[in-house]
Amino acid sequence: MTAPDDDLADDLIDVREKVAARVVGRERELDLLLAAVAAGRDVLLEGPPGTSKSTLLAAITAEWGVPMVFVEGNADLTPTRLVGHHSPARVLREDYSAETFVPGPLLEAMRSGGFLYVEEFNRAPEDTLNTLLTAMAERRIAVPRVGSVEAAPSFRVVATMNPYDTIGTTRLSTSVSDRLCRLAVDYQDADAERAIVAARTDLESPRLIADAVALTRATREHEAIRQGSSVRGAIDLALVVDRLARLRGVAVPDDTPLRDLPGDYTGLVLDGMLLALSGRIHLDEVVEATPEAVLRSLWESYFVLDPARAEPG
Repeated sequence: MTAPDDDLADDLIDVREKVAARVVGRERELDLLLAAVAAGRDVLLEGPPGTSKSTLLAAITAEWGVPMVFVEGNADLTPTRLVGHHSPARVLREDYSAETFVPGPLLEAMRSGGFLYVEEFNRAPEDTLNTLLTAMAERRIAVPRVGSVEAAPSFRVVATMNPYDTIGTTRLSTSVSDRLCRLAVDYQDADAERAIVAARTDLESPRLIADAVALTRATREHEAIRQGSSVRGAIDLALVVDRLARLRGVAVPDDTPLRDLPGDYTGLVLDGMLLALSGRIHLDEVVEATPEAVLRSLWESYFVLDPARAEPG
């Protein structure tokens, strides 16, 4: 067990305020992540893509002034790639020594006191994950022909994984899970996602932003869809519809009620959905429909059925 790093723990409130100003709708998750890393813990962030996991971590490391060393978890992430290797060319000339060793991301993060950010953690091979055990538990690692490498006090391992992704993944061993605090990160609420889309685009139409967010969120609730789109889909949908409207000379409504929207605008939204969202949704394996057909049904439900239900009488 490691003691908290006082340099990180001392300015928690100041860091929280600065990071909160840069991240929308993540106050609870920010507090928990800050508390964990300030307490000297390693953390697993578990949630679907597009839920601000990497944004949170990048903002925290930037405010603390510690490096964020990124590594992608996949079948090619071997223990050698993670820890490092001896340069073959230099070994031939000079033989094995500490000077011929090329450090990998794990040693880079340990020596610099950075956060090792392992994305898609459960896609890394089991022997690679086991390589992290000693680094997490002892804050040191023994490297052949190099010696023992001690981690700087601010070194942390922060990993992310998508709970909906089961293809090409491995189940985390008890030994690995036992050394990580786990923070479940779900999608933001509708208000937060509208704020994100407004902040990430140059759009001035509340109607378009609201429609893009509502339709994207609907992909997460459809019975045929195993995994829906993140807010990134809403951002792309809104931008595509706006540019498509300019190409076709169609006015984008501002605060027009849902039931009064013109057909040329809703037609643009359908085309935008097929472009922006069809590659982002993953249908259930037993579903025979195409992504385009499912998206069309969502569009019809939103623009045709829901406004009709809202009519008096």
